[in-house]
Amino acid sequence: MKQQTLAMEADEGAGFERHRKRTRRDEFLDTMNAITPWAELCAVVEPHYPKRGNGRPPIGLERMLRIHFIQHWFNLADFACEEALYDSASLRRFAGIDLGREAVPDATTLLKFRRLLETHKLGEKLFAEVGRVLQSSGMKVKSGTIVDATIIGAPSSTKNEQKSRDPEMHQTRKGKQWYFGAKLHIGVDSQSGLAHSAVLTPANVHDKHPLPQLPHGQERRVYGDSAYASQKALIHSKAPKARDFTNQRTRRAGEVDEVQRGKNRNKSRIRARVEHVFAVVKRLWGFTKVRYRGLAKNANRAFVALALANVYLSRTRLMTQVRP
Repeated sequence: MKQQTLAMEADEGAGFERHRKRTRRDEFLDTMNAITPWAELCAVVEPHYPKRGNGRPPIGLERMLRIHFIQHWFNLADFACEEALYDSASLRRFAGIDLGREAVPDATTLLKFRRLLETHKLGEKLFAEVGRVLQSSGMKVKSGTIVDATIIGAPSSTKNEQKSRDPEMHQTRKGKQWYFGAKLHIGVDSQSGLAHSAVLTPANVHDKHPLPQLPHGQERRVYGDSAYASQKALIHSKAPKARDFTNQRTRRAGEVDEVQRGKNRNKSRIRARVEHVFAVVKRLWGFTKVRYRGLAKNANRAFVALALANVYLSRTRLMTQVRP
């Protein structure tokens, strides 16, 4: 075991902060530390990570992955994350940083690691690996998929160096409100409520167009809101055995079909589970607006956020498996 320095003892409150109270952040970080499959996720990134050579040795891969996840959980930019690590003892303890021995990785190092993930599309691979680990732990993908989409905002101002908005983002109208940005389409298992597929498109792409990319192919039922109504052909193209359980329109010629309305209400009780994923990604992780220009960079962030959301939503079951 590595000998502790005075700085680390101070971080842990051993003799210096005897009256320190454990916070919700401490509890959250301890839970995620226990249930995140670190070895499997490091194995995904390791083939692309710099190797030790004649120059300065690279920072440990697991540490960089932990810091990258901290950025997602607390919605921190590179420089803000560097400062947060210097400021917060609980974040340093989670990342395994002892200020008595080493400095916090600077913002440029965090930027390079993120670009490594983007270049090799490792966000999507991390998302797939988390899904594999969760399935191996007993959370099987069942016979139903819920499809839905949400808008991720982007800056609409042209007051920047390029004097223009992001050309890969577009505007769309929802209700009577206009939005500019991207749209995150996901497929969620109807039983476990965990995301198993995702696509990021410009906001003006209709929900139905990425539909064939969202089912896993073995579904018996596909749920969705009225934006996916009358899309049996698209559903059948990916899931031939699936029945269309999307909400159908209830108003025809000015009259409301109460029978269809009741059916939609029953479907929505199951379809509502997709909102749990959006609540974690957008409300807890803060992914309501894009941070980078271009779809590829933000897609990488979306896949990592969904992977972490799946782990978080499975925390109760995973904690029972790690407890002695």
